[in-house]
Amino acid sequence: MRSLVDILEYHRRTKHRPDAYAKGPASIDWEAQPDPFRRYDGCDIVALPLEGMQAPSTWASLWQDSGDRSLTTVRDVGCLLELSLALSAWKQYGGSSWSLRVNPSSGNLHPTECYVLASGVDGLVDGVYHYRADLHALELRCCFTSVNSDSPSLALGFTSVHWREAWKYGERAFRYCQHDVGHALASVSYAAATLGVNAADIRPLMITDDELAALTGIDRAEDYPEGAEAEHPDCLITLSGGKSGSLTGSDWLSLAQQGSWKGIANVLDRRHFYEWDVIEEAAQATRILERPAPDHPEYCETPAIISQGIRATDKAAQIIYQRRSAQAFDQSAGAISQQTFFTLLDHTLARRHCPPWNALPSVNGINLFVFVHKVDGLKPGLYALIRDAESSEFQNRMREQFVWESVDGAPEHLGLYCLLNAGTQRTAANISCQQAIAGDSAFSLGMLADMRGLEAEPYQYRQLFWQAGAIGQTLYLDAEAEGLRGTGIGCYYDDFMHDLLGLSAEDYQVLYHFTVGVPLTDHRITTWRPYQERR
Repeated sequence: MRSLVDILEYHRRTKHRPDAYAKGPASIDWEAQPDPFRRYDGCDIVALPLEGMQAPSTWASLWQDSGDRSLTTVRDVGCLLELSLALSAWKQYGGSSWSLRVNPSSGNLHPTECYVLASGVDGLVDGVYHYRADLHALELRCCFTSVNSDSPSLALGFTSVHWREAWKYGERAFRYCQHDVGHALASVSYAAATLGVNAADIRPLMITDDELAALTGIDRAEDYPEGAEAEHPDCLITLSGGKSGSLTGSDWLSLAQQGSWKGIANVLDRRHFYEWDVIEEAAQATRILERPAPDHPEYCETPAIISQGIRATDKAAQIIYQRRSAQAFDQSAGAISQQTFFTLLDHTLARRHCPPWNALPSVNGINLFVFVHKVDGLKPGLYALIRDAESSEFQNRMREQFVWESVDGAPEHLGLYCLLNAGTQRTAANISCQQAIAGDSAFSLGMLADMRGLEAEPYQYRQLFWQAGAIGQTLYLDAEAEGLRGTGIGCYYDDFMHDLLGLSAEDYQVLYHFTVGVPLTDHRITTWRPYQERR
C-alpha cells in the first residue's frame, strides 16, 4: 500500500491553491531552456520522407469505416511520424524563434521521446530507432542480430524526460509529462487513421516498466554520461497488432537484449538549479512491476457523429498540421452551434474503431464537467458529460442543488446533463488560475477521474492522465475542424473545482482542464514551414 500512499500524497501536495501554488522554481531563465531535442551521438541516421501531407483522407472520413492499410515501408513510417510527432512550424518574434510540433505539450516543452521498433520494414534495418523530430529522422540505437518473424512488424515505445517539464513547472511536472504521453498516443492514432491503417492493428502491448526500459535502451547507464538527463519508461504500442506473425512485447524484448547497441545521449541542460525529488518518488510509486492483464473497456456502440464543421472536408493531414494552442479568444465572437458542441463532446466518447482510443491501455474512468458560456440554444451553466457510467457513482455525493436534467436536442447516447443554469465565465476563469482563456471561450471543461482503482493498481494514475491527454488532443483537432481552436489548461485550483461539484473525498479528482473558442491571432509572430532545407 506504500505506493498508493505515495502517489496520493504526490497528487495532494502538487495541487494549486490561490494562496499556495505547487512548488516550482522561483525564477526562470528563458535563455537557458533545456534542449528540446534529445540525440544519440554516434548513431547511423536515416532521413525520413516528408510525404504525409499527401494522405487523401478527409477529417470527416476518420469517423466512418476503418481503413485496411498496413505500415510496411520506411515511407509509411515517415508519414506516420510526420503526422504525429514531427515539427509543424517554426515561430519567430523579435530575436527569438521556437519550434512547434504536431503533438501538443504543456508549455511547448515536449518531455516525450519516441522509439521506433522495426522488423521486416522495407527500407529499415531491423532494430530500435530513436526519433529525431528536429531532423525528421531516425537514429539507429540497436541493430537486431536475429529475426523472429518474416512478417513486417512495427511498434513505438514512449519515454519521458521529466526534467524538461520540471525546469519550468517544478513538482507538478510529473502530471504534465503524463498528459503529454496521452497527447502523443492520440496523435499517433489520428495519424494512423489518416493514413488508412486498420484500427485493429493499433493496440497497447502490456510489458513492465523495466522491460520497456531495456527495450528502448534507456536503462543502459553506459550510454548516459554524467549530466545526461534520465528517461523514464511510459508505454509500448504495436502498429501491426492485427496481423499474423506480428511481434509481441516479449519478442521485441528478446531481439533488443540480443542486439548490438550504440549511441551516447546528449546533455539537455547543464545547469539544474533546482531538484524536485518528489517527481522521482511519484515515478517509483506508479511503476508497472508486473505485466498488467488486458483491459476490458466499455465502448460507446453508437456510431460517431460525422463532423460537419467548416473544415470537415479538408484533408485530415491539414487539420492535424494546423493544430495550435489558442493564446487568447475573441470575446466579441458569437455563440457556436449546438451541432458543433455536440460533435466535439461526442468524439470524446471511447469507440472501438475510432481514434484515438485504440492506442490507450485505459479508456474509461473520466467524465467531463462543462462550463457552457456561448452555445446556441443552451443556457449558460454547468453541464456534465457522463463518458463512463460505471464510474459515475459520484452523482450521489454532489451538490443537492444540481438538477441533472437531460439536455433538449442532445443525442440520447451522449449522456449530457444540465446541473445548473448560471453565468459561468468568471467562475471558469477563476478556477483555472484566473486565466481569461477559460472564460472568454465558447466553453471550457474539467476532466474528473475515478481514482478508486489506484488502491489495487497505482500505475493507473499515469494511465488516467494519458486518457485525459488523449481527450485533450481529440478536442484540439475537432476544434480545428470546426473553425475553432482549443487550449489545454494544466494550471487550475484543484480543490476549487471539487468544492464547486460538492466533492470532498479524494475518490474523484480533476486531472486536466480544456477550453474551446474563436481564437485571436497575434500577427506580430512570423510563421515558417519546418524542414525547409529538405523541401
